[in-house]
Amino acid sequence: MKVPLLDLHAQLRPLREEIGRAVAKVIDSVQYIQGPDVAELEAEVAAYSGVEHAVAVSSGTDALLVCLMALGVGPGDRVVTTPYSFFATMGVILRLGAEPVFCDIDPVTFNMDPDQLAGTLARDSDRRIKVILPVHLYGQCAHMAPIMALAEKYNLPVIEDAAQAIGAQYPGMDGHKWVRAGSMGLAGCFSFFPSKNLGGMGDGGMVVSRDSEFAHRVRLLRNHGAEPKYYHSLVGGNFRLDTLQAAILRIKLRHLEDWHAARRANGRYYDQLLSETDLLEQGVLSTPASVYRNAPGQADSEPNYHIFNQYVIRVQKRDELLQHLQAEGIGCEVYYPVALHQQQCLGPDFKIMPMPNSEEAAAQTLALPIYPELKKEMQEYVVRAIAAFYQGT
Repeated sequence: MKVPLLDLHAQLRPLREEIGRAVAKVIDSVQYIQGPDVAELEAEVAAYSGVEHAVAVSSGTDALLVCLMALGVGPGDRVVTTPYSFFATMGVILRLGAEPVFCDIDPVTFNMDPDQLAGTLARDSDRRIKVILPVHLYGQCAHMAPIMALAEKYNLPVIEDAAQAIGAQYPGMDGHKWVRAGSMGLAGCFSFFPSKNLGGMGDGGMVVSRDSEFAHRVRLLRNHGAEPKYYHSLVGGNFRLDTLQAAILRIKLRHLEDWHAARRANGRYYDQLLSETDLLEQGVLSTPASVYRNAPGQADSEPNYHIFNQYVIRVQKRDELLQHLQAEGIGCEVYYPVALHQQQCLGPDFKIMPMPNSEEAAAQTLALPIYPELKKEMQEYVVRAIAAFYQGT
């Protein structure tokens, strides 16, 4: 049996005609830059995320970059973030001449550990940290309540890297029972890379915010800082989202909650199948965990506490298991094999502190297929192949 890590053909089939009509409409309009679908998508994503403002940009990376630019981050500044994420989280900091400061992750959720953050901020005696940049990794929000409390204590803005987490929810912020990723800090950043839960047919991203002044500044910066045309109050860049991508994403957004529900159902079925093996008891494997899964008074099916952009297991003999699964026709991936603080591009002079939880996660984690159209028999085949590997070693 072949089980791909992601099957975009299965997602496209029922949407192909509608997407084709939307693309043709944009082609005929010849409004390829900042056409009406861009503004419509912004309004729809803002409403979905529970914020007042959304600014469509060219990628998730550029969403992070333009937010830091809007805050004036530059040489001599520091941005505190997690060392366990996609490179863009750190790359945008380095591109602005600023310095990343890392605090280790929680070993259960893989997200920024608020206790580690508290220690990092307490040690910042010269107050060079200008921004807190948590990541909602794999589709689950970081523990934002203590992070936001620390941000208030130190008067620091929070930019949420929610590239993998559009629609994920977090309990109990600002008197609300559940709020969405991207709505808790000064701004949130989404990626529409094709493999994301809400993916385009090319690169794309979005900045969402409750702050009108900040959103306006981001809007200026995405178009060379020009307002009106040819009059530049800021030095920005070309961070615009194509109208074609916006038209496609508007169609897909209408299906996003159903896709989340299917991914969550697949995640629960993996949990069940893996629990029926003896691998958990042997300690050679552990499954994804959410600190919000059993929130008081909430049925498991109600909040999107985890949208499963990835379903990631932690295993012993990870690399050997990866090779075994690939040989069995099962798509799987390592997110991420090298922690950010260990990347070569930082150079020999960068002060590297040990990040044991991140380093261990980089050595042990493996993502399994979790896409909405995944069939139960395919999941069963995956788990049988995992069990067979450990039974034979």
